[in-house]
Amino acid sequence: MKDDQKNFLLFAVLAALLLFGWPMATQWLFPTANPPVTQVKGGKTEIVQNPGADPAADSPAAIRDRRIVLAETPRVAIETPTVRGSINLKGARIDDLVMVKHKETIAKDSAPIRLLSPSGTQDAYFAGFGWSGQGLTAPGPDTVWHASGNRLTPTTPVKLTASNGTQRFIIELSVDEGYMFTVRQRVANLGDKPIGVAGYGYLYRYGPGKDHDTWTIHAGPVASYNGAVDYDVNYDTVAKPGAQTRFNATGGWIGYTDIYWLTALVPDQGMATELQFRPAAGTATQAQFAPATPRQVGPGQMVTQTSRFFAGAKDINLLDHYEEQGGIRQFGKAIDWGWFEVFEKPIFHYLHWLFRMVNNFGLAIILLTVTVRLLLFPIAQRQFASMASMRAVQPKMKALQERYKDDKPRLQQEMMKLYKDEKVNPLAGCLPTLLQIPILYALYKVLMLSIEMRHQPFILWIKDLSAPDPLHVLNLFGLLDFNPPAFLAIGVLPILLGVSMWAQFKLNPTPMDETQKQVFAIMPWVLMFVMAPFAAGLQLYWITSNLLTIAQQKLLYMRHPALKEPLPAVVSGGNGKPAKK
Repeated sequence: MKDDQKNFLLFAVLAALLLFGWPMATQWLFPTANPPVTQVKGGKTEIVQNPGADPAADSPAAIRDRRIVLAETPRVAIETPTVRGSINLKGARIDDLVMVKHKETIAKDSAPIRLLSPSGTQDAYFAGFGWSGQGLTAPGPDTVWHASGNRLTPTTPVKLTASNGTQRFIIELSVDEGYMFTVRQRVANLGDKPIGVAGYGYLYRYGPGKDHDTWTIHAGPVASYNGAVDYDVNYDTVAKPGAQTRFNATGGWIGYTDIYWLTALVPDQGMATELQFRPAAGTATQAQFAPATPRQVGPGQMVTQTSRFFAGAKDINLLDHYEEQGGIRQFGKAIDWGWFEVFEKPIFHYLHWLFRMVNNFGLAIILLTVTVRLLLFPIAQRQFASMASMRAVQPKMKALQERYKDDKPRLQQEMMKLYKDEKVNPLAGCLPTLLQIPILYALYKVLMLSIEMRHQPFILWIKDLSAPDPLHVLNLFGLLDFNPPAFLAIGVLPILLGVSMWAQFKLNPTPMDETQKQVFAIMPWVLMFVMAPFAAGLQLYWITSNLLTIAQQKLLYMRHPALKEPLPAVVSGGNGKPAKK
Protein backbone atom coordinates (compact mmCIF):
# COMPACT_ATOMS: atom_id res chain seq x y z
CA MET A 1 0.00 0.00 0.00
CA LYS A 2 2.87 2.33 0.76
CA ASP A 3 4.29 1.68 -2.70
CA ASP A 4 0.93 2.58 -4.26
CA GLN A 5 0.82 5.85 -2.33
CA LYS A 6 4.41 6.61 -3.28
CA ASN A 7 3.70 5.91 -6.97
CA PHE A 8 0.61 8.08 -6.97
CA LEU A 9 2.43 10.93 -5.25
CA LEU A 10 5.21 10.70 -7.84
CA PHE A 11 2.64 10.79 -10.63
CA ALA A 12 0.89 13.81 -9.07
CA VAL A 13 4.21 15.71 -8.91
CA LEU A 14 5.02 14.82 -12.52
CA ALA A 15 1.52 15.84 -13.64
CA ALA A 16 1.90 19.22 -11.89
CA LEU A 17 5.29 19.77 -13.52
CA LEU A 18 3.83 18.81 -16.87
CA LEU A 19 0.83 21.08 -16.43
CA PHE A 20 2.62 24.21 -15.25
CA GLY A 21 6.05 23.69 -16.82
CA TRP A 22 4.75 22.65 -20.23
CA PRO A 23 4.09 26.21 -21.52
CA MET A 24 7.73 27.13 -20.89
CA ALA A 25 9.12 23.86 -22.25
CA THR A 26 7.13 24.06 -25.47
CA GLN A 27 8.61 27.43 -26.38
CA TRP A 28 11.87 25.60 -27.06
CA LEU A 29 10.92 21.96 -27.61
CA PHE A 30 7.54 22.16 -29.36
CA PRO A 31 6.56 25.74 -30.16
CA THR A 32 2.82 26.16 -29.89
CA ALA A 33 0.63 27.06 -32.79
CA ASN A 34 0.36 30.37 -34.58
CA PRO A 35 -1.46 33.13 -32.68
CA PRO A 36 -5.23 32.96 -33.27
CA VAL A 37 -6.41 35.01 -36.23
CA THR A 38 -9.68 35.77 -34.41
CA GLN A 39 -10.84 36.52 -30.90
CA VAL A 40 -14.31 36.45 -29.37
CA LYS A 41 -15.36 39.61 -27.52
CA GLY A 42 -18.84 40.29 -26.27
CA GLY A 43 -20.00 37.19 -28.06
CA LYS A 44 -18.73 38.52 -31.43
CA THR A 45 -15.82 37.26 -33.51
CA GLU A 46 -13.17 39.87 -34.33
CA ILE A 47 -10.18 39.56 -36.65
CA VAL A 48 -6.85 39.93 -34.86
CA GLN A 49 -3.97 41.91 -36.35
CA ASN A 50 -1.00 39.70 -37.26
CA PRO A 51 1.51 40.27 -34.41
CA GLY A 52 4.31 39.70 -36.90
CA ALA A 53 3.18 42.66 -38.97
CA ASP A 54 4.39 46.19 -38.35
CA PRO A 55 1.47 48.61 -38.59
CA ALA A 56 3.84 51.57 -38.21
CA ALA A 57 6.10 50.56 -41.07
CA ASP A 58 4.23 52.73 -43.60
CA SER A 59 3.61 55.64 -41.26
CA PRO A 60 5.68 58.67 -40.16
CA ALA A 61 6.29 56.84 -36.86
CA ALA A 62 8.65 54.42 -38.64
CA ILE A 63 12.40 55.07 -38.98
CA ARG A 64 11.42 56.67 -42.25
CA ASP A 65 8.16 56.44 -44.10
CA ARG A 66 8.55 53.62 -46.62
CA ARG A 67 6.53 55.45 -49.24
CA ILE A 68 8.88 58.43 -49.06
CA VAL A 69 11.97 56.23 -49.25
CA LEU A 70 10.60 54.36 -52.27
CA ALA A 71 9.87 57.64 -54.05
CA GLU A 72 13.40 59.01 -53.54
CA THR A 73 15.12 56.76 -56.11
CA PRO A 74 14.39 55.63 -59.68
CA ARG A 75 12.82 52.16 -59.76
CA VAL A 76 11.77 49.31 -61.99
CA ALA A 77 8.44 47.70 -61.08
CA ILE A 78 8.23 43.96 -60.33
CA GLU A 79 4.94 42.32 -61.31
CA THR A 80 4.29 38.56 -61.22
CA PRO A 81 1.28 36.43 -60.22
CA THR A 82 2.89 35.93 -56.78
CA VAL A 83 4.84 39.10 -55.94
CA ARG A 84 4.75 42.88 -56.43
CA GLY A 85 7.44 45.40 -55.71
CA SER A 86 10.32 47.23 -57.31
CA ILE A 87 14.06 47.24 -58.00
CA ASN A 88 16.03 50.20 -56.70
CA LEU A 89 18.24 51.50 -59.57
CA LYS A 90 20.42 53.25 -57.00
CA GLY A 91 22.70 50.42 -55.96
CA ALA A 92 20.83 47.82 -58.09
CA ARG A 93 18.96 46.38 -55.09
CA ILE A 94 15.86 44.22 -54.91
CA ASP A 95 14.48 45.95 -51.82
CA ASP A 96 10.71 46.22 -52.20
CA LEU A 97 8.64 43.04 -52.31
CA VAL A 98 5.23 41.89 -51.07
CA MET A 99 3.55 38.50 -51.59
CA VAL A 100 0.16 39.08 -53.14
CA LYS A 101 -1.24 35.59 -52.39
CA HIS A 102 -0.54 35.78 -48.63
CA LYS A 103 -2.26 38.30 -46.40
CA GLU A 104 -1.46 39.66 -42.95
CA THR A 105 -4.89 38.63 -41.64
CA ILE A 106 -7.95 36.72 -42.86
CA ALA A 107 -9.79 39.96 -43.64
CA LYS A 108 -10.63 40.36 -47.33
CA ASP A 109 -9.06 43.83 -47.44
CA SER A 110 -5.93 42.79 -45.51
CA ALA A 111 -2.55 44.03 -46.71
CA PRO A 112 -0.26 41.43 -48.30
CA ILE A 113 2.72 40.08 -46.38
CA ARG A 114 5.75 42.31 -46.90
CA LEU A 115 9.05 40.46 -47.27
CA LEU A 116 11.63 43.05 -48.43
CA SER A 117 12.04 46.71 -47.43
CA PRO A 118 14.61 49.34 -48.47
CA SER A 119 17.43 50.66 -46.31
CA GLY A 120 16.30 53.32 -43.86
CA THR A 121 12.86 51.83 -43.25
CA GLN A 122 11.50 49.66 -40.48
CA ASP A 123 12.93 46.10 -40.70
CA ALA A 124 15.15 46.83 -43.71
CA TYR A 125 15.68 43.65 -45.73
CA PHE A 126 17.08 43.57 -49.27
CA ALA A 127 19.33 41.80 -51.79
CA GLY A 128 22.04 43.19 -54.05
CA PHE A 129 24.70 42.03 -56.48
CA GLY A 130 28.14 43.40 -57.28
CA TRP A 131 31.77 42.71 -58.12
CA SER A 132 35.19 42.80 -56.53
CA GLY A 133 38.62 42.08 -58.01
CA GLN A 134 42.05 43.32 -58.91
CA GLY A 135 42.21 46.29 -61.28
CA LEU A 136 38.43 46.68 -61.08
CA THR A 137 36.49 49.87 -60.40
CA ALA A 138 33.14 48.36 -59.53
CA PRO A 139 29.81 50.20 -59.11
CA GLY A 140 29.02 51.12 -55.49
CA PRO A 141 25.87 51.59 -53.40
CA ASP A 142 25.34 55.12 -54.78
CA THR A 143 25.69 54.13 -58.45
CA VAL A 144 22.50 54.79 -60.41
CA TRP A 145 22.04 52.10 -63.03
CA HIS A 146 20.36 52.45 -66.41
CA ALA A 147 17.42 50.09 -67.00
CA SER A 148 16.32 48.67 -70.35
CA GLY A 149 12.65 48.76 -69.29
CA ASN A 150 10.34 49.93 -66.53
CA ARG A 151 8.76 46.56 -65.59
CA LEU A 152 10.15 43.16 -64.67
CA THR A 153 7.63 40.39 -65.35
CA PRO A 154 7.88 36.67 -66.18
CA THR A 155 7.78 37.60 -69.89
CA THR A 156 9.82 40.85 -69.82
CA PRO A 157 13.33 40.63 -68.34
CA VAL A 158 15.24 43.79 -67.50
CA LYS A 159 18.88 44.68 -68.17
CA LEU A 160 20.72 47.09 -65.85
CA THR A 161 23.95 48.68 -67.08
CA ALA A 162 26.66 50.90 -65.61
CA SER A 163 30.04 51.91 -67.00
CA ASN A 164 33.18 53.71 -65.78
CA GLY A 165 34.89 54.02 -69.16
CA THR A 166 37.25 51.06 -68.78
CA GLN A 167 34.72 48.48 -67.63
CA ARG A 168 31.04 47.96 -68.43
CA PHE A 169 28.85 46.17 -65.89
CA ILE A 170 25.58 44.45 -66.76
CA ILE A 171 22.98 42.79 -64.53
CA GLU A 172 20.32 40.90 -66.46
CA LEU A 173 17.30 40.12 -64.28
CA SER A 174 14.47 37.71 -65.04
CA VAL A 175 11.76 36.24 -62.81
CA ASP A 176 9.45 33.25 -63.04
CA GLU A 177 5.83 32.92 -61.93
CA GLY A 178 6.94 31.59 -58.54
CA TYR A 179 9.46 33.41 -56.39
CA MET A 180 12.75 32.85 -58.23
CA PHE A 181 14.85 35.61 -59.79
CA THR A 182 17.67 34.73 -62.19
CA VAL A 183 20.62 37.12 -62.08
CA ARG A 184 23.26 37.20 -64.86
CA GLN A 185 26.21 39.40 -63.94
CA ARG A 186 28.48 40.42 -66.83
CA VAL A 187 31.66 42.45 -66.92
CA ALA A 188 33.24 43.68 -70.17
CA ASN A 189 36.87 44.79 -70.01
CA LEU A 190 37.10 47.90 -72.19
CA GLY A 191 40.64 48.76 -71.07
CA ASP A 192 44.07 47.58 -72.22
CA LYS A 193 45.03 45.60 -69.10
CA PRO A 194 43.65 42.32 -67.68
CA ILE A 195 41.45 42.47 -64.60
CA GLY A 196 40.38 39.99 -61.92
CA VAL A 197 36.62 39.66 -61.46
CA ALA A 198 34.56 37.98 -58.72
CA GLY A 199 30.82 38.54 -58.85
CA TYR A 200 29.06 38.36 -55.50
CA GLY A 201 25.56 38.56 -54.09
CA TYR A 202 24.43 39.65 -50.65
CA LEU A 203 21.34 39.68 -48.44
CA TYR A 204 21.06 42.37 -45.76
CA ARG A 205 18.61 41.95 -42.88
CA TYR A 206 18.15 44.41 -40.06
CA GLY A 207 17.59 42.56 -36.80
CA PRO A 208 16.26 39.04 -36.29
CA GLY A 209 12.94 38.04 -37.80
CA LYS A 210 9.66 37.85 -35.93
CA ASP A 211 9.75 34.04 -35.76
CA HIS A 212 11.75 32.37 -32.99
CA ASP A 213 14.27 29.61 -33.52
CA THR A 214 13.42 26.46 -31.53
CA TRP A 215 14.69 22.94 -31.10
CA THR A 216 12.16 21.47 -33.54
CA ILE A 217 11.66 24.34 -36.03
CA HIS A 218 14.52 26.49 -37.29
CA ALA A 219 14.08 30.19 -38.05
CA GLY A 220 16.99 32.48 -38.86
CA PRO A 221 20.20 32.19 -40.91
CA VAL A 222 20.37 29.01 -42.96
CA ALA A 223 22.97 27.60 -45.33
CA SER A 224 23.31 24.51 -47.50
CA TYR A 225 26.76 23.10 -48.22
CA ASN A 226 28.43 19.71 -48.64
CA GLY A 227 25.08 18.08 -49.40
CA ALA A 228 23.34 19.08 -46.16
CA VAL A 229 21.44 22.02 -44.68
CA ASP A 230 22.86 23.70 -41.56
CA TYR A 231 20.09 24.65 -39.10
CA ASP A 232 22.51 25.37 -36.25
CA VAL A 233 23.44 28.91 -37.32
CA ASN A 234 21.50 31.56 -35.40
CA TYR A 235 21.28 35.35 -35.19
CA ASP A 236 23.12 35.56 -31.86
CA THR A 237 26.16 33.83 -33.33
CA VAL A 238 26.14 35.70 -36.63
CA ALA A 239 25.56 39.17 -35.12
CA LYS A 240 28.55 39.06 -32.73
CA PRO A 241 31.08 41.80 -33.62
CA GLY A 242 33.89 40.34 -35.67
CA ALA A 243 32.07 37.04 -36.29
CA GLN A 244 32.89 35.36 -39.59
CA THR A 245 30.78 32.29 -40.35
CA ARG A 246 32.11 30.79 -43.57
CA PHE A 247 31.31 27.69 -45.58
CA ASN A 248 33.03 26.41 -48.72
CA ALA A 249 30.60 24.80 -51.12
CA THR A 250 29.98 23.65 -54.65
CA GLY A 251 26.25 23.52 -55.15
CA GLY A 252 25.14 25.31 -52.00
CA TRP A 253 22.93 28.25 -51.08
CA ILE A 254 22.60 30.72 -48.21
CA GLY A 255 19.93 33.01 -46.78
CA TYR A 256 17.34 33.57 -44.05
CA THR A 257 14.31 31.48 -43.22
CA ASP A 258 11.19 32.29 -41.23
CA ILE A 259 8.49 29.73 -40.48
CA TYR A 260 6.69 30.45 -43.76
CA TRP A 261 9.02 32.73 -45.76
CA LEU A 262 12.48 32.33 -47.26
CA THR A 263 15.14 34.46 -48.94
CA ALA A 264 18.05 32.57 -50.44
CA LEU A 265 21.04 33.39 -52.62
CA VAL A 266 21.77 30.51 -54.98
CA PRO A 267 25.17 30.68 -56.73
CA ASP A 268 25.99 28.72 -59.87
CA GLN A 269 25.63 25.12 -58.62
CA GLY A 270 28.77 24.03 -60.49
CA MET A 271 31.02 26.79 -59.15
CA ALA A 272 33.24 26.53 -56.08
CA THR A 273 31.87 29.23 -53.78
CA GLU A 274 32.47 30.73 -50.37
CA LEU A 275 29.25 31.27 -48.41
CA GLN A 276 29.41 33.66 -45.48
CA PHE A 277 27.36 35.25 -42.70
CA ARG A 278 28.75 38.36 -41.07
CA PRO A 279 27.52 41.13 -38.77
CA ALA A 280 26.58 44.53 -40.16
CA ALA A 281 25.80 47.81 -38.40
CA GLY A 282 23.74 47.55 -35.21
CA THR A 283 21.73 44.35 -35.05
CA ALA A 284 21.86 43.82 -38.81
CA THR A 285 23.48 40.78 -40.40
CA GLN A 286 24.44 39.92 -43.94
CA ALA A 287 24.50 36.68 -45.91
CA GLN A 288 26.66 36.63 -49.01
CA PHE A 289 28.40 34.47 -51.58
CA ALA A 290 31.43 34.92 -53.82
CA PRO A 291 33.46 32.63 -56.09
CA ALA A 292 36.33 30.85 -54.36
CA THR A 293 38.73 32.27 -56.97
CA PRO A 294 38.33 35.39 -59.19
CA ARG A 295 38.27 35.02 -62.95
CA GLN A 296 40.75 36.77 -65.20
CA VAL A 297 39.33 38.95 -67.98
CA GLY A 298 41.66 40.14 -70.70
CA PRO A 299 41.28 43.37 -72.74
CA GLY A 300 38.25 43.25 -74.98
CA GLN A 301 36.82 40.20 -73.21
CA MET A 302 33.62 39.67 -71.24
CA VAL A 303 32.84 37.28 -68.38
CA THR A 304 29.40 36.11 -67.26
CA GLN A 305 28.29 34.65 -63.93
CA THR A 306 24.76 33.36 -63.30
CA SER A 307 23.10 33.03 -59.91
CA ARG A 308 19.56 32.97 -58.57
CA PHE A 309 17.67 34.68 -55.78
CA PHE A 310 14.60 33.20 -54.10
CA ALA A 311 12.28 35.52 -52.15
CA GLY A 312 8.86 34.25 -51.18
CA ALA A 313 6.69 31.65 -49.48
CA LYS A 314 8.02 28.20 -48.61
CA ASP A 315 5.58 26.36 -50.86
CA ILE A 316 6.53 22.70 -50.46
CA ASN A 317 5.86 21.63 -54.04
CA LEU A 318 7.59 24.72 -55.43
CA LEU A 319 10.73 24.21 -53.34
CA ASP A 320 10.86 20.56 -54.39
CA HIS A 321 10.42 21.66 -58.02
CA TYR A 322 13.39 24.02 -57.78
CA GLU A 323 15.44 21.18 -56.28
CA GLU A 324 14.43 18.49 -58.75
CA GLN A 325 13.98 20.51 -61.96
CA GLY A 326 16.09 23.57 -61.18
CA GLY A 327 19.07 21.64 -59.85
CA ILE A 328 19.30 23.49 -56.50
CA ARG A 329 20.59 20.85 -54.13
CA GLN A 330 18.76 20.37 -50.82
CA PHE A 331 16.39 23.27 -51.58
CA GLY A 332 13.37 21.35 -50.34
CA LYS A 333 15.07 21.17 -46.94
CA ALA A 334 14.69 24.93 -46.54
CA ILE A 335 11.70 23.59 -44.60
CA ASP A 336 13.04 22.10 -41.37
CA TRP A 337 11.23 18.75 -41.50
CA GLY A 338 13.50 17.16 -38.91
CA TRP A 339 13.83 13.45 -38.17
CA PHE A 340 10.35 12.36 -39.27
CA GLU A 341 10.41 13.70 -42.83
CA VAL A 342 9.68 10.17 -44.04
CA PHE A 343 6.24 10.52 -42.34
CA GLU A 344 5.72 14.26 -42.68
CA LYS A 345 5.92 14.76 -46.44
CA PRO A 346 3.61 11.84 -47.32
CA ILE A 347 1.11 13.09 -44.73
CA PHE A 348 1.32 16.59 -46.19
CA HIS A 349 0.79 15.38 -49.77
CA TYR A 350 -2.10 13.11 -48.78
CA LEU A 351 -3.68 15.81 -46.62
CA HIS A 352 -3.31 18.37 -49.38
CA TRP A 353 -4.89 15.94 -51.87
CA LEU A 354 -7.83 15.39 -49.50
CA PHE A 355 -8.19 19.15 -49.11
CA ARG A 356 -8.44 19.59 -52.89
CA MET A 357 -11.10 16.88 -52.97
CA VAL A 358 -13.36 18.21 -50.17
CA ASN A 359 -12.37 21.91 -50.10
CA ASN A 360 -12.38 22.02 -46.28
CA PHE A 361 -9.17 21.52 -44.40
CA GLY A 362 -10.83 20.38 -41.17
CA LEU A 363 -12.78 17.72 -43.06
CA ALA A 364 -9.51 16.68 -44.74
CA ILE A 365 -7.95 16.18 -41.29
CA ILE A 366 -10.94 14.04 -40.25
CA LEU A 367 -10.56 11.90 -43.40
CA LEU A 368 -6.83 11.58 -42.73
CA THR A 369 -7.65 10.33 -39.22
CA VAL A 370 -10.09 7.78 -40.60
CA THR A 371 -7.38 6.57 -42.99
CA VAL A 372 -4.85 6.20 -40.19
CA ARG A 373 -7.31 4.28 -37.99
CA LEU A 374 -8.21 1.94 -40.84
CA LEU A 375 -4.55 1.21 -41.49
CA LEU A 376 -3.98 0.52 -37.79
CA PHE A 377 -7.14 -1.59 -37.34
CA PRO A 378 -5.43 -4.99 -37.91
CA ILE A 379 -2.85 -4.03 -35.30
CA ALA A 380 -5.64 -2.94 -32.95
CA GLN A 381 -7.24 -6.36 -33.33
CA ARG A 382 -4.00 -7.99 -32.24
CA GLN A 383 -3.77 -5.46 -29.40
CA PHE A 384 -7.17 -6.51 -28.06
CA ALA A 385 -6.31 -10.19 -28.38
CA SER A 386 -3.16 -9.46 -26.39
CA MET A 387 -5.17 -7.51 -23.81
CA ALA A 388 -7.56 -10.45 -23.47
CA SER A 389 -4.62 -12.79 -22.88
CA MET A 390 -3.07 -10.40 -20.38
CA ARG A 391 -6.36 -10.11 -18.53
CA ALA A 392 -6.66 -13.88 -18.32
CA VAL A 393 -3.28 -14.19 -16.61
CA GLN A 394 -3.72 -11.24 -14.25
CA PRO A 395 -4.84 -13.43 -11.31
CA LYS A 396 -1.63 -15.45 -11.67
CA MET A 397 0.39 -12.24 -11.91
CA LYS A 398 -1.15 -10.86 -8.72
CA ALA A 399 -0.45 -14.14 -6.96
CA LEU A 400 3.19 -13.99 -8.01
CA GLN A 401 3.43 -10.39 -6.83
CA GLU A 402 2.04 -11.42 -3.47
CA ARG A 403 4.26 -14.48 -3.17
CA TYR A 404 7.53 -12.76 -4.14
CA LYS A 405 6.85 -9.24 -2.91
CA ASP A 406 10.09 -9.26 -0.93
CA ASP A 407 12.21 -10.77 -3.68
CA LYS A 408 12.12 -8.47 -6.72
CA PRO A 409 14.70 -10.33 -8.87
CA ARG A 410 12.83 -13.62 -8.37
CA LEU A 411 9.54 -11.89 -9.14
CA GLN A 412 10.90 -10.66 -12.48
CA GLN A 413 12.10 -14.17 -13.36
CA GLU A 414 8.73 -15.73 -12.51
CA MET A 415 6.84 -13.04 -14.44
CA MET A 416 8.95 -13.65 -17.57
CA LYS A 417 8.37 -17.39 -17.20
CA LEU A 418 4.63 -16.78 -16.89
CA TYR A 419 4.61 -14.67 -20.07
CA LYS A 420 6.50 -17.39 -21.91
CA ASP A 421 4.32 -20.24 -20.67
CA GLU A 422 1.08 -18.38 -21.44
CA LYS A 423 2.43 -17.00 -24.77
CA VAL A 424 1.63 -13.41 -23.73
CA ASN A 425 3.46 -10.25 -24.84
CA PRO A 426 2.84 -7.41 -22.36
CA LEU A 427 4.12 -4.80 -24.85
CA ALA A 428 1.80 -5.79 -27.70
CA GLY A 429 -0.97 -3.54 -26.40
CA CYS A 430 1.28 -0.48 -26.72
CA LEU A 431 2.03 -0.93 -30.43
CA PRO A 432 -0.86 1.13 -31.92
CA THR A 433 -0.09 3.97 -29.52
CA LEU A 434 3.61 3.88 -30.38
CA LEU A 435 2.82 3.87 -34.11
CA GLN A 436 0.59 6.91 -33.72
CA ILE A 437 3.31 9.00 -32.03
CA PRO A 438 5.29 9.70 -35.24
CA ILE A 439 2.03 10.29 -37.12
CA LEU A 440 0.84 12.80 -34.50
CA TYR A 441 4.23 14.52 -34.50
CA ALA A 442 4.30 14.56 -38.30
CA LEU A 443 0.87 16.22 -38.41
CA TYR A 444 2.10 18.76 -35.83
CA LYS A 445 5.06 19.65 -38.06
CA VAL A 446 2.85 19.82 -41.17
CA LEU A 447 0.44 22.21 -39.43
CA MET A 448 3.30 24.33 -38.11
CA LEU A 449 5.49 24.48 -41.23
CA SER A 450 3.42 24.32 -44.40
CA ILE A 451 2.27 27.62 -45.83
CA GLU A 452 -0.59 25.72 -47.48
CA MET A 453 -2.18 25.24 -44.04
CA ARG A 454 -1.90 28.88 -42.91
CA HIS A 455 -5.28 30.58 -42.32
CA GLN A 456 -7.28 27.48 -43.31
CA PRO A 457 -10.75 27.54 -41.65
CA PHE A 458 -12.93 24.67 -40.47
CA ILE A 459 -16.43 25.56 -39.25
CA LEU A 460 -18.12 28.20 -37.10
CA TRP A 461 -15.58 30.02 -34.89
CA ILE A 462 -12.50 28.08 -36.07
CA LYS A 463 -11.03 30.31 -38.76
CA ASP A 464 -7.45 28.97 -38.69
CA LEU A 465 -6.67 25.32 -37.98
CA SER A 466 -2.96 26.11 -37.59
CA ALA A 467 -3.78 28.26 -34.51
CA PRO A 468 -5.23 27.28 -31.10
CA ASP A 469 -8.96 27.28 -30.42
CA PRO A 470 -9.83 30.97 -29.74
CA LEU A 471 -13.09 30.24 -27.88
CA HIS A 472 -12.08 30.14 -24.20
CA VAL A 473 -14.15 28.82 -21.33
CA LEU A 474 -12.63 30.99 -18.57
CA ASN A 475 -13.80 34.23 -20.19
CA LEU A 476 -17.23 32.69 -20.82
CA PHE A 477 -16.55 32.30 -24.55
CA GLY A 478 -15.65 35.96 -25.01
CA LEU A 479 -18.43 37.50 -22.92
CA LEU A 480 -15.89 38.65 -20.29
CA ASP A 481 -13.32 41.19 -21.46
CA PHE A 482 -10.06 39.40 -20.62
CA ASN A 483 -7.83 36.73 -22.10
CA PRO A 484 -6.74 33.92 -19.76
CA PRO A 485 -3.02 32.98 -19.56
CA ALA A 486 -1.80 30.40 -22.05
CA PHE A 487 -1.83 27.42 -19.69
CA LEU A 488 -5.45 28.19 -18.68
CA ALA A 489 -6.71 29.11 -22.16
CA ILE A 490 -8.98 26.09 -22.42
CA GLY A 491 -11.13 26.19 -25.51
CA VAL A 492 -13.99 24.04 -26.71
CA LEU A 493 -11.74 21.66 -28.67
CA PRO A 494 -9.42 20.91 -25.70
CA ILE A 495 -12.51 20.15 -23.56
CA LEU A 496 -13.85 17.80 -26.23
CA LEU A 497 -10.40 16.21 -26.34
CA GLY A 498 -10.42 15.65 -22.56
CA VAL A 499 -13.97 14.26 -22.57
CA SER A 500 -13.25 11.92 -25.49
CA MET A 501 -10.11 10.63 -23.80
CA TRP A 502 -11.98 10.13 -20.52
CA ALA A 503 -14.67 8.16 -22.36
CA GLN A 504 -12.00 6.07 -24.05
CA PHE A 505 -10.32 5.27 -20.74
CA LYS A 506 -13.68 4.37 -19.20
CA LEU A 507 -14.13 1.72 -21.88
CA ASN A 508 -10.80 0.10 -21.06
CA PRO A 509 -10.79 -2.83 -18.63
CA THR A 510 -10.50 -1.57 -15.06
CA PRO A 511 -6.90 -2.01 -13.89
CA MET A 512 -6.36 -4.16 -10.82
CA ASP A 513 -3.67 -1.79 -9.57
CA GLU A 514 -5.11 1.15 -7.61
CA THR A 515 -2.35 3.51 -8.71
CA GLN A 516 -3.12 2.78 -12.35
CA LYS A 517 -6.79 3.53 -11.72
CA GLN A 518 -5.90 6.93 -10.27
CA VAL A 519 -3.47 7.69 -13.10
CA PHE A 520 -6.07 6.85 -15.76
CA ALA A 521 -8.66 8.96 -13.92
CA ILE A 522 -6.57 12.13 -14.00
CA MET A 523 -4.62 11.70 -17.26
CA PRO A 524 -7.38 12.93 -19.66
CA TRP A 525 -7.69 16.24 -17.81
CA VAL A 526 -3.92 16.77 -17.61
CA LEU A 527 -3.68 16.20 -21.37
CA MET A 528 -6.57 18.63 -21.90
CA PHE A 529 -4.42 21.42 -20.43
CA VAL A 530 -1.26 20.22 -22.16
CA MET A 531 -2.86 20.20 -25.63
CA ALA A 532 -4.79 23.48 -25.27
CA PRO A 533 -2.05 25.72 -26.78
CA PHE A 534 -1.56 23.49 -29.82
CA ALA A 535 -3.08 23.94 -33.25
CA ALA A 536 -6.81 23.34 -33.51
CA GLY A 537 -6.12 20.98 -36.42
CA LEU A 538 -3.98 18.76 -34.18
CA GLN A 539 -6.70 18.72 -31.53
CA LEU A 540 -9.29 17.88 -34.20
CA TYR A 541 -7.16 14.92 -35.30
CA TRP A 542 -6.86 13.61 -31.75
CA ILE A 543 -10.58 14.05 -30.96
CA THR A 544 -11.54 12.21 -34.15
CA SER A 545 -9.02 9.49 -33.38
CA ASN A 546 -10.45 9.07 -29.88
CA LEU A 547 -14.02 8.80 -31.18
CA LEU A 548 -12.98 6.22 -33.76
CA THR A 549 -11.08 4.32 -31.07
CA ILE A 550 -14.22 4.26 -28.89
CA ALA A 551 -16.25 2.83 -31.77
CA GLN A 552 -13.48 0.36 -32.50
CA GLN A 553 -13.29 -0.70 -28.84
CA LYS A 554 -17.02 -1.36 -28.71
CA LEU A 555 -16.71 -3.55 -31.80
CA LEU A 556 -13.70 -5.44 -30.48
CA TYR A 557 -15.26 -5.95 -27.03
CA MET A 558 -18.04 -7.76 -28.85
CA ARG A 559 -15.39 -10.06 -30.33
CA HIS A 560 -13.49 -10.45 -27.03
CA PRO A 561 -16.19 -10.49 -24.33
CA ALA A 562 -13.71 -11.90 -21.81
CA LEU A 563 -12.20 -8.42 -21.52
CA LYS A 564 -15.38 -7.12 -19.86
CA GLU A 565 -15.86 -9.99 -17.45
CA PRO A 566 -14.90 -9.27 -13.82
CA LEU A 567 -11.69 -10.86 -12.64
CA PRO A 568 -11.85 -13.41 -9.83
CA ALA A 569 -10.35 -12.27 -6.58
CA VAL A 570 -7.06 -13.88 -5.69
CA VAL A 571 -5.72 -14.58 -2.23
CA SER A 572 -2.68 -16.46 -0.98
CA GLY A 573 -3.17 -20.09 -0.16
CA GLY A 574 -1.04 -22.16 2.16
CA ASN A 575 2.73 -21.69 1.94
CA GLY A 576 2.24 -18.53 -0.11
CA LYS A 577 0.74 -20.37 -3.06
CA PRO A 578 -2.13 -18.75 -4.97
CA ALA A 579 -5.65 -19.93 -4.35
CA LYS A 580 -8.86 -18.78 -6.01
CA LYS A 581 -11.67 -17.56 -3.84
